Amino acid sequence: MSRRTEEIPQNDHDPTGTAKAEPDGDRPEGLAKPATATTDGLAKPAAAKTADGAEPATATAEGPGETADDAGSLTDPSSDRQRPARSWEAVRHLLVRLHFYAGVLVAPFLLVAALTGLAYTFTPQLDQLLYGDQLRVERVGDEPRPLAEQIAAARAAYPEGTVASVVTPPDPEDTTRVVLAVPELGEKQRTVFVDPYTAEVRGELTTWFGSTPLTTWLDDLHRNLNLGETGRLYSEVAASWLGVTVLGGLVLWLGRSRGQRAKSARGALLPDRKARGVRRTRSWHAATGVWLALALLFLSATGLTWSNYAGERFGRLLDAANGNAPALDTALPGAQAPVEDHSEHAGHGGGEATADADPADFDAALTAARDAGLGGTVVVTPAADAASAWAVAQNDNVWPVHYDRVAVDATSGEITSRTYWADHPALSKLSKLGVQGHMGVLFGVVNQIVLALVALGLTAVIVWGYRMWWQRRPTRADRRALVGRAPERGAWRRLPLPVLVLGIPAVIALGWALPVLGVTLAGFLVVDVVVGAVRRQRRTA
Repeated sequence: MSRRTEEIPQNDHDPTGTAKAEPDGDRPEGLAKPATATTDGLAKPAAAKTADGAEPATATAEGPGETADDAGSLTDPSSDRQRPARSWEAVRHLLVRLHFYAGVLVAPFLLVAALTGLAYTFTPQLDQLLYGDQLRVERVGDEPRPLAEQIAAARAAYPEGTVASVVTPPDPEDTTRVVLAVPELGEKQRTVFVDPYTAEVRGELTTWFGSTPLTTWLDDLHRNLNLGETGRLYSEVAASWLGVTVLGGLVLWLGRSRGQRAKSARGALLPDRKARGVRRTRSWHAATGVWLALALLFLSATGLTWSNYAGERFGRLLDAANGNAPALDTALPGAQAPVEDHSEHAGHGGGEATADADPADFDAALTAARDAGLGGTVVVTPAADAASAWAVAQNDNVWPVHYDRVAVDATSGEITSRTYWADHPALSKLSKLGVQGHMGVLFGVVNQIVLALVALGLTAVIVWGYRMWWQRRPTRADRRALVGRAPERGAWRRLPLPVLVLGIPAVIALGWALPVLGVTLAGFLVVDVVVGAVRRQRRTA
């Protein structure tokens, strides 16, 4: 069969840049590359570069623009199909195709997650800007008034519902938060803000787990595009594929840097300034991805912990490994039945009490907790019933965090139970700290700046990825297209047996742990097989 080829200005047929070639910047514009040998030993004609730096594709004699068949080799459709040879190079080709399609199909989800996450990063500053009158006092006084007096002022202004909890001010210039459970608000609450020095009510907001309306809206936008449970699929798709895309890109780029560019860290960490066209874009895309890799993997993992399906799997892991936070026993001594404690979200839930607790008991519980060593901002939650103790929990999310909790008998002021942050299992600590880091509060302003830079960097990586796709498009008048051709199909058929034996169970396990990833990957494989069958049928027709 003839292997005659013709030059067609199209895409760069080396998506990862692994082909041995001299840098673009070392060759005068318009001059062709030296001829290279093909897999069958015949010479491949030199390719002239197009104006935008992309290289022409080749077309076989069977048809214009035809590339490798499903096995990755150029064979005559009318001849007997030969079994493709297995090689480790097929692993790279499979990663190229997977990385390409993951980028093309999942990048829109990632872009939305990056932009909404960027907006959410600045919620502390936005809250102060919009709700400063409620969140801050006019003047810092000498000593705060008793909680009972502050609660009485809040109840006088807003008598609906019951007091679910009281949150003490994080800083001297902050207000006290009296959280009311109001039935008509559902899972949300009414939070009344009181000046701790004058007991003056500064205002109220409808909150959700302690978040202001703006923060709640941006949080929903980031998690589910404000579409409820259905919209959460978008964020789980993004979080599931983000890690796969990052790891695949790292393998491809680091392998390319070691084989083609300088054998040093500079070749992997810095873009190639001499390159032009698609190779220049690729170098910026990949080098930036290397710098962001650890942060993106962190965001992927922590985001999945509270996703719908992968989060449920993670919960099972915590249960199996005894990795959950220790429960605070709120049953009073001698009580017949212990009451389950939900103080992980103490002060943020709606509460189930049907009548207000005595405001003076809030002061008694707070005093006992302070004497027990609980400093900083704390959440005071009244007892669920007469057989239960009050719960007082530290709520300091900035490193070093403070999450100690105590159960208090408000009548006697006795500490009946206590849990220490130091006693939390390692998985519980990692999960808690990971969530706070993902939300941008763990290290304060530094955490916010890092997340903002990561979001901007991810946005740039996505834009460069789509630009590469556009730069690899065919440009000859009779073969124009909007974007470049996808990498070759069928690389999985040439994978070495050890890769198949180990890889298939690993992929199945990953698909179980990350169900959305498993379903979308299976869908991709089905579509890929169907498209390949249709193309083979057309070639043989």
